[in-house]
Amino acid sequence: MSRHFDEKTLVVASHNKGKVREIAELLAPFGIEAVSAGDLGLEEPDETGDTFRANAELKALAAAKASGRPALADDSGLCVEALNGAPGIYSARWAGPQKDFDFAMEKVRLGLVEEGTLDTRAHFICGLALAWPDGHVEYFEGRVDGELVWPPRGEKGFGYDPMFIPNGHDRTFGEMEPDEKTPLTHRADAFRQLVDACFRR
Repeated sequence: MSRHFDEKTLVVASHNKGKVREIAELLAPFGIEAVSAGDLGLEEPDETGDTFRANAELKALAAAKASGRPALADDSGLCVEALNGAPGIYSARWAGPQKDFDFAMEKVRLGLVEEGTLDTRAHFICGLALAWPDGHVEYFEGRVDGELVWPPRGEKGFGYDPMFIPNGHDRTFGEMEPDEKTPLTHRADAFRQLVDACFRR
C-alpha cells in the first residue's frame, strides 16, 4: 500500500528550471505548490547511483531530510538504442559542467556516425521518487519512445528535446509548446503512476 501525500507544498529536488516548471505544471491541478531545491538553497547531492531509481531516490531523500518536508526528485535521461542505451543516466553529464546540450546532442550524433548505423530509435526514461523526511520513499518509472533527428529543431524545450520526436508525432519536443509537450513526456507517464498511488484516496 503506497503512502498517501496530503500536504499543500512539495519540494522539487532540482535546480533545473525547465524540469521544475514541468513538475509544477503537473502538480497544479492538485492544488500543490512546487518549491524548488534551488529556491530553498539546498545543495545538489552527487549522483552516485548506477540506475535512474538509485539517483532519483538519493536526490529525493537528501532534499526531504534537508528541508524537513516531502520532496520529489526525478532522474531522467535519453537512451539511444544503437548506443546500447547511452547516454542514459549520464545524459546531463554528457553536456559537461557548462550544461551545453548542443555539445551533448552533437556527441549523440557522432556516436551514431561512429556506429555506422541508420537506427535512430531512442527513448526517454524518468525515474520519479517521492520521499518523506522519515526516509519513506515511493518510486515510479515512466517512458516515452521516439526517433532522433538531425539537425536539432526548436528552442521551446530543454536538454535533448530538440532532437527527439515522440512516436506518432512529426515535431520534436523542442518545437512543441509546453502544454502540448508535457502530457506526452516520460515525466508525465511517471507522474500519472504517482498520482494514482499517492494522490488519490
